[in-house]
Amino acid sequence: QVQLVESGGGRVQPGGSLRLSCAAPESISRLYVMGWYRQAPGKQRELVATITGLGVADYADFVEGRFTISRDKNTIDLQMNRLRPEDTAVYYCNAEYFSMDYWGQGTQVTVSS
Repeated sequence: QVQLVESGGGRVQPGGSLRLSCAAPESISRLYVMGWYRQAPGKQRELVATITGLGVADYADFVEGRFTISRDKNTIDLQMNRLRPEDTAVYYCNAEYFSMDYWGQGTQVTVSS
């Protein structure tokens, strides 16, 4: 079973920063697209950012230049700056390659004063 392990969530004030990390096993090769999704209470899970094995990144519109996704082989990070209360959610790491789709357990991010 493929296990993605997230870390780095927490509580921060509006305008603050957090860095999320996700470690995948070596079986998650550069062929996989990896990314971050989030789910706020009462809402559907939504894409935050993805990155290919070649380092090509894509972001949701709501990111607006505040977040940066990076990748080193089978580990990805999400640097989140200028956080807003509406960024509060459980953030999930994902690795996908055709029909193979793996998820982490999620890490809570709370933005509140």
